[in-house]
Amino acid sequence: MLQRTISKPVELTGIGLHRANQVRLRLEPMAEDSGILFYRADRGVTIPLSVNAVIDTTLATVIGIDGSSISTIEHFLATLYAYGIDNLKVIVDTDEMPVMDGSALAFCRLLDSAGVVLQNSPKRILHIKRKVEVRDGDKYALLEPSLESSFHFDIDFSHPAIGRQSFSYISTQNNFIDEVASARTFGFFKDIEHLRSQNLALGATLDNVIGLDEELILNPEGLRFDNEFVRHKLLDAMGDMMVMGYYMVGDYRAFASSHRLNHALTQKLLSDSDNYDISISKQSEA
Repeated sequence: MLQRTISKPVELTGIGLHRANQVRLRLEPMAEDSGILFYRADRGVTIPLSVNAVIDTTLATVIGIDGSSISTIEHFLATLYAYGIDNLKVIVDTDEMPVMDGSALAFCRLLDSAGVVLQNSPKRILHIKRKVEVRDGDKYALLEPSLESSFHFDIDFSHPAIGRQSFSYISTQNNFIDEVASARTFGFFKDIEHLRSQNLALGATLDNVIGLDEELILNPEGLRFDNEFVRHKLLDAMGDMMVMGYYMVGDYRAFASSHRLNHALTQKLLSDSDNYDISISKQSEA
């Protein structure tokens, strides 16, 4: 397998979920072994993607350096994971990624319009060698050895529109587009009102969030999947694993995990080299 980037620069605009600022997102190809680099164009600051770059996981995954940060990167990173992108410059002109419709679908379309190209260097792949687990009460997230990249997520909400949901998925580009990418983020009306009082979730509307009151889904169009909620949680988890900067061969499993717990999982994994192996792929691609 060979490293991948995009064939040409592409861009889109949208609003940020929390600040409601207009965001210009531009993607540019990068040479082999460059990795994923985020760039704050308004500040001239580059933030290389890594677990150590994560500075907050309260409401989203946030990376930062020297006082400059970029929030809500997880939907975009999940798309890079599914498309197998290794090298890319990600340019934004504010402190958030655009939320678009609350899913990863717009990012898929952006990468499709750019075209994905193979590069000359072999891909680096992170293989899970032994079970690693983190817990917070009954919530957990774990990684185990596997011959493929797979994800399984369970949630259990008392809300009548959600309840107990499970979803399993083997990571391929086509599977991602068909089964995961269009699953939207969701929020409870009472929580959104509280967040707005703290100048957060200012960009949240029914155009980019599945809204819920005490009993009902507020979006007039309804859901895209019967279990859209758990599919979106799995989408978030893919993005949080991509923070490591590698395509992962292993099995991720979680119950009610969060960005914070996912980050703790990647930290624990990488803290001991016996937990994983990074291989250089020798397999060529046509």
